[in-house]
Amino acid sequence: MLKQVKQWKSMCKGLVLGTLLTTCMILLYSFATPPHQFSLLEDPVPYSCSYKPVQSRNLPQINISYSTQELRKTCNPKEDIMFMKTHKTASSTILNILFRFGQKHRLKFAFPNGRNDFYYPSYFDRSQVKDYRPGICFNIICNHMRFNSEEVHKLLPKDTVYFTILRNPAFLFESAFHYFGRVIPFTWKISGEDKLAEFLRDPDRYYDPNGFNSHYLKNLLFFDFGYDNNLDFDDPRVEKYIKAIDERFELVMLVEHFDESLILLKDVMCWEMDDILYFKLNVRKDSTVPRMSSELYEKATSWNKIDSMLYKYFNATFWRKVGEYGFERMQRDVETLRKRNDHMQSICIDGGRPVDANAIQEASLQPWQPLGERSIMGYNLKKNISRKHRKHCRKMLTPELQYLTELGVNLWLTKLWSYIRDLFKW
Repeated sequence: MLKQVKQWKSMCKGLVLGTLLTTCMILLYSFATPPHQFSLLEDPVPYSCSYKPVQSRNLPQINISYSTQELRKTCNPKEDIMFMKTHKTASSTILNILFRFGQKHRLKFAFPNGRNDFYYPSYFDRSQVKDYRPGICFNIICNHMRFNSEEVHKLLPKDTVYFTILRNPAFLFESAFHYFGRVIPFTWKISGEDKLAEFLRDPDRYYDPNGFNSHYLKNLLFFDFGYDNNLDFDDPRVEKYIKAIDERFELVMLVEHFDESLILLKDVMCWEMDDILYFKLNVRKDSTVPRMSSELYEKATSWNKIDSMLYKYFNATFWRKVGEYGFERMQRDVETLRKRNDHMQSICIDGGRPVDANAIQEASLQPWQPLGERSIMGYNLKKNISRKHRKHCRKMLTPELQYLTELGVNLWLTKLWSYIRDLFKW
């Protein structure tokens, strides 16, 4: 009996210690910021930081019957790029594309310092950029941030192409709820096996607009773009802000039409098909993705009403762009992209498909996992890959954090959190 009491005391102490450490690390991770430079000089950034600057983005209309060779003569590949990385939107896959493009063309990235995001959920500030000095040239910025248009504009050259990606808000909400739920304290009091359904049954009962990390569970896209996610959907500022996003971003991609989005990106950037080849990264295994009933879908859509308005607006602009590109041309190019991806998959991936986290053989290919789960799948590299493809295959399969380290980013805070999680087997 005495032995059991001691065991219970030991377990309680461990739980208390673990809770305290988790809380401290979450707070440190979320609020640790570099010293703010209050007297940043306003040295002008050059018009272009590209080795092959494009004089104007207002290129003449291109007849879609032109050959690929003729199309290439009309523009140069864009190398000054701002990708607004939104949450739970296949954005890690796009990051891999940008990392490879940047390396291939020896471009300069604007990276965060100490972690893999720009001190999110704080607003982006130039002083958060590793090795920032006023007037310095950066070609690409693409890590998670809370968008601050003025600060980004002062960092990047004027010929920068801005693009981003959105996802159906109901499915994004479901993904965010399961991925971030353990670091959102107000969800801890939700009872029952299906916490998502319980929350959507009466969200106002649980949701705390001022709660820690609460932004993950209401209009997350709108928050990422730098706006108040708790506005009423009929507030006139909502429509104004959506139009501001449209004016700033040259392309808004959609997760649900990912391949078509990449073809539009290729067209906007004047890139080659090789530049947009990809493998899906950070994919959840099917057994952890619950199917939303039509009732839950409607509730999630209604709860994220502003994000739904945002998505509806850019869904319309997306299909207008596809129409301008040409539907038949789009169909042909998507088919070509998928064939090329399948070919690379047969060359690079052992077994030809993603595997559970426990089955990934190399630590360098192990993706970051949500707290308390191992639901994110990854890949194993084939053993006998030709020298021609070996390096490229590895790059295409490398997860975000490992690729950032390869590119010279010091992720000390992210690694510290990872070490503590491994120590306590979280």
